[in-house]
Amino acid sequence: MKDGFLGYHTSFMLDAVVVALVLVVPVLIFSIYSVKFRRQYTLHRNLQIGLAVALLTAVTAFEIDLHLVQGGWENVVKKGPPVSSDQLTFIQRVLRIHLIFAGSTPFLWATTIVLALRRMPRPPQPSPHSRLHKILGWTSTVDLVLTSVTGLVFYYVAFINRS
Repeated sequence: MKDGFLGYHTSFMLDAVVVALVLVVPVLIFSIYSVKFRRQYTLHRNLQIGLAVALLTAVTAFEIDLHLVQGGWENVVKKGPPVSSDQLTFIQRVLRIHLIFAGSTPFLWATTIVLALRRMPRPPQPSPHSRLHKILGWTSTVDLVLTSVTGLVFYYVAFINRS
């Protein structure tokens, strides 16, 4: 599975992660809506754990594919039309910005989830941990949304804009 399915010169797993990045934000919004406005704490917990497991699985498979199968992101970029050194430098800058958020998201999200699982009552409901959980949750949300947006921008400049 070396070729993508979205119609660009990518890899299958890169396209799968792009689809995941598009889908994660609406599910995340629904999860926050469910807890904030509908007080569905168990649904919120389950959605967050499900999202975390799904993204961790997708990103792990992507990283294995990218490094072991494809031989690095530059090789995936080179599958498409030729790129100048200036284009490659720009693509690399966009990737670096993306990696700032992509690198911090798993740690923030894991901290948010692990602390909630340890400190929230069962079944989930407001508790003394709620204040910290909201801060961590919103920080994780912003970071995850920025990971998604910058990942999609990378995909655009590296693959779509040059097709």
